[in-house]
Amino acid sequence: MLSDVRTQLLQPGRGPLSPGSRAGLGAALGLLGIVSAVELADGRTANHIALMVAAPFLAAALASWRVVLGVGITASVLGATFALAEWPVSLSTAVAVAGIALGTGIAGAVAAVRQRQAEQIAELSKLAMVAQQAVLRPLGPQVGALSVAGRYISSTATAEIGGDLYEAIETPYGVRMIIGDVRGKGLEAVRLASIVLGSYRHVAYERADLRAVVTDLDRAVARNVGDEDFVTAALVEERGGTLTIVNCGHPAPLLLRRGAVISLEPPSPAPPLGFMPVVRPRVERLEPGDRLLLFTDGLGEARRDGEFFPTTDRAWRLLGHGTVGDGLASLETALVEWVHGHLDDDIALVLMEYTGSPGDATAAVPSWEVGAAEG
Repeated sequence: MLSDVRTQLLQPGRGPLSPGSRAGLGAALGLLGIVSAVELADGRTANHIALMVAAPFLAAALASWRVVLGVGITASVLGATFALAEWPVSLSTAVAVAGIALGTGIAGAVAAVRQRQAEQIAELSKLAMVAQQAVLRPLGPQVGALSVAGRYISSTATAEIGGDLYEAIETPYGVRMIIGDVRGKGLEAVRLASIVLGSYRHVAYERADLRAVVTDLDRAVARNVGDEDFVTAALVEERGGTLTIVNCGHPAPLLLRRGAVISLEPPSPAPPLGFMPVVRPRVERLEPGDRLLLFTDGLGEARRDGEFFPTTDRAWRLLGHGTVGDGLASLETALVEWVHGHLDDDIALVLMEYTGSPGDATAAVPSWEVGAAEG
């Protein structure tokens, strides 16, 4: 009888049971088997069938309402079978069988409510993922003279959205990139990240000077946050092989060149966006094959047993070969293995490779010096 119920629950067209449903079904059928064995060993009197009412409730904790009803029907049929075996049926035995039927209905209703809530949570998670994809558009694979890839690593398995941000666009002033990290988490952090990215996607085309871009972004952040909220950010511009970086309280990018890893620290520190940063650009001349890693502080804070992930030591081995997308995939794999799958913060990663341009022979003027050069 129990095998017939299992077969019915797995009919073609219903689809395979979820792991939760399989666990709930197995536990409930195991309980029914134990109670049935005790009843058979106890003789014709049905002394223990009332315990069968626990089976549908046990299934309701994990399984779908259809599975719960199947278990409840099985329990009711078994209870009625044992009750009829002691004919004439006593009042207490009849009440026990009725209790199993009533418990089945209650357990089925509980399972239906739980299943509906689980579906709503899954839908919200899907919407959150769509929202993140709308905020963080896919990068690359080619932006101007750069091969570019981006990756977002969520610290929560059930959430694909957070306050880390990145973007790479080709503008009249060269390829411009931003990476940032909003203080805090949740929907408020996502809201502020979308504001920063929306402002950046506009002003990056309008301002020749990266410092003016920082000023505009700082105003946008200040208008939309509280006194203690801020956004760390690093802005990068590649123009004819010249790399210009301005940093607002963000981890310094790493330059990978011929096996070496160089931290591109700013000439002077500056506070995050929202605190009126005054930035000084750092300028580097790129060579074909150079790679630049931009990342948020979740990478620097990733640790196991108090030991931080050795980003600088392992950067070239992980990121220096294959495509930039392959490099980020290798970095993520090594990072997740290092922390045993547990991250304390979200991580945004951007890896670019300078492939060279026809204008390499002519020294380019960084956009923040265009006005001075023309004057």
